Amino acid sequence: MPHLLHIDASIQGDRSVSRSLTARAAERWKAAHPDGTVTYRDLSADPLPHLGPDHLLARVVPAEQQTPAQAEAFALSTRLIDEVKAADTVLLGLPIYNFGAPSTVKAWVDHVVFPGLSTDPAGGDGLLADSELIVLESRGGGYAPGTPREGWDHGEAWLPHGLALTGIEPRFIIAELTLADVNPAMEQLRGLAAESLAAAREQVDALWSEARV
Repeated sequence: MPHLLHIDASIQGDRSVSRSLTARAAERWKAAHPDGTVTYRDLSADPLPHLGPDHLLARVVPAEQQTPAQAEAFALSTRLIDEVKAADTVLLGLPIYNFGAPSTVKAWVDHVVFPGLSTDPAGGDGLLADSELIVLESRGGGYAPGTPREGWDHGEAWLPHGLALTGIEPRFIIAELTLADVNPAMEQLRGLAAESLAAAREQVDALWSEARV
């Protein structure tokens, strides 16, 4: 049975562009997979702990020797990795804050990259390569080639590297200039912002069109 893992991270609530795109993608996925199931995780409403000493030791201390805190840390990473393993498709909403991914997304990646569970330390192979990852990114400014801030989007640049050891290869759909409607200094960019959002929605709508044919 097809299974979708839907993850949001934006702190913007109903105003969030990334949330609107993941919701749209999830609806398209469910229409193409009427017998499918969905797991939803909200990293903003239910943030994961950042890695600490117990999480580190949980990776090297044998289970029978772990403290309760280490065992809890091990169980959390296992649960998060199992969510990815169970999913044919993962939808990740990725808002860009201060030119990078939210720390909540970084925490999720840090838990998911786990030697022996999501990576093979001996052979170097990733163990999550069977899951498709579609990243719905929203960024308030413009970072396209030729713009003054080309290369400032460190979320899109980082995520493929952050997950590389797991075998997951993200596919990005990006809407940019999302602050144009609320920032008077960007008023002249509102047309481009609308075009970018429309293009992102069009890409979302085409994701599983073949599955419905």
